[in-house]
Amino acid sequence: MTTQVTFRQADERDLDLLAGMFDGVARWMVRSGIDQWKPGARGPEHFRTRIAEGEVWIASHGDRAVGAYELWWEDREVWGPQPPVAGYVHRLMTDREAAPAGAGRVLLAHAEDRIAASGRSLARLDCEARNPVLGTYYEGAGYAAVGPHLEKVGADGRVYAVRLMEKALA
Repeated sequence: MTTQVTFRQADERDLDLLAGMFDGVARWMVRSGIDQWKPGARGPEHFRTRIAEGEVWIASHGDRAVGAYELWWEDREVWGPQPPVAGYVHRLMTDREAAPAGAGRVLLAHAEDRIAASGRSLARLDCEARNPVLGTYYEGAGYAAVGPHLEKVGADGRVYAVRLMEKALA
């Protein structure tokens, strides 16, 4: 699987691609009855900021982009002030029609490798508490729930609870 997916760091030329990928996943969530991401909630300007402030990675299978994720080096909004021991994975997304089986786990492993290469020992993420399937997915990848559920305010102003999860990187 890892030989089938290649990674590159996103840049300004990828803004529309990333916004389109986000919207595709958001539309799938809406069709699937998952009340989480909304089409249009993360446009090109969001990804411009994330590229400037952190890392955004794109996964390709052949010549087609099939997934992406954001890697942050701090997340004060959700985790509060923290020592520099973790990387924070956000917006892990795959193209459900084009991504090969297991692509989500490959993206997650790539993020974990980037975090470990930086000398940090923890991968952290948050996921919506009302999405137990997603929580189970991350648990299957070695993440454990830590701390209480926290309330977060979405781009659309909606307040929702998130589960804080982390994985120790060896």
